[in-house]
Amino acid sequence: MSIAIGCALEPAIPFAFAHELIRQRKRDLTLIGPISDILFDQLIGAGCVARVEAAWVGNVSAGLGHCYRRALEQGEPRRIEVRDHSNFSIAQALLAGAIGAQYIATKTLLGSDIARTNPTFKESTSPFDGSKELLVPAITPDLAVLACQVADRDGSAELQGPWGVSYEAALAAKSAIVLAEIVPAEIVVRTPNRAIVPATKVVAVVHEPGACHPSSLSRMYQRDHEFFHEYHRATRTALGFDRWIAEWVTGVPDRAAYLRKLGPRWDALDARVKFAPTTEPN
Repeated sequence: MSIAIGCALEPAIPFAFAHELIRQRKRDLTLIGPISDILFDQLIGAGCVARVEAAWVGNVSAGLGHCYRRALEQGEPRRIEVRDHSNFSIAQALLAGAIGAQYIATKTLLGSDIARTNPTFKESTSPFDGSKELLVPAITPDLAVLACQVADRDGSAELQGPWGVSYEAALAAKSAIVLAEIVPAEIVVRTPNRAIVPATKVVAVVHEPGACHPSSLSRMYQRDHEFFHEYHRATRTALGFDRWIAEWVTGVPDRAAYLRKLGPRWDALDARVKFAPTTEPN
C-alpha cells in the first residue's frame, strides 16, 4: 500500500498513525511525502517500509535519520528503494494526481542528479519552443493521512497553519484518513474556506488528541524539540532503536497511554490558551 503522510512539512505530522502501523506490524509500505521528520525513520527502522518517494528523510532537529541510513547502507532491517524528489517535484507529482493528469512538464531539476537517478522522470522537449523539459509523473497514493485541529464526524476537516502539500495529497489519494478532535459540524461550517479535504474522500475520522507529538499542531500544542534530540541519541544503533520503539511505541497500547507517559512534559507543550483567539470568527 502507498501512503502519503507528513505532508504539512514540519508541523501536523500524524505520528499516532505511524505508531499504530508499527504495533500492527504492517509491511511492504510505500511512503510518500516531502519532509517527514522522524516518522519515516521510525517506520523504516521497524521494518514496515519497502519504498520511499520523498524529498527528504531524517531528523530536522539533529539532521541524520539513523534507521534510514542503516537501511540504505547495510540493509537493516531490510533494504528499501528510494525515489528521490525535491519538495517542488513531489508537490507537482501529487498535483498531477489531484487533477487527473498523467504528468506535469517542468524545468525544475534539469541537470541535477535527482533527474538522472529517479527512473520515473522522463526528459522531453517542449512542443512550443523545443526547449528541454522534465516530465514529472503523477503520484496517486492509495491513502493520504492528515492530522488536523478539528473535523466533524463526516470527515470535513479544518487544518490551520502550514498545509504543505496536504491538500494535493488528499485530492490525489484514493481515500483519506483524518486524525483530529471531533467537533459538531456547525463548528466546522463556520469557516468553510479552511476545509482541507472533502468529506467524500474520507474513509475514517479518528478522534485522537495529541496525534502529532513530537511535532506541533498550530494553536493546539508546540513542538517538543528535545524529544527529537533524544530520539537521535537513542537510535544511533539498531539495538538502541529497538529499545526506543519498545519504550515509546510497542510498549504503550495507544496514544492516550503515550501522552500519560509524557506526563507534565506534554502539559507544558499546550498552546490552546496561549494562542487561542480572543473573539469568535466572523
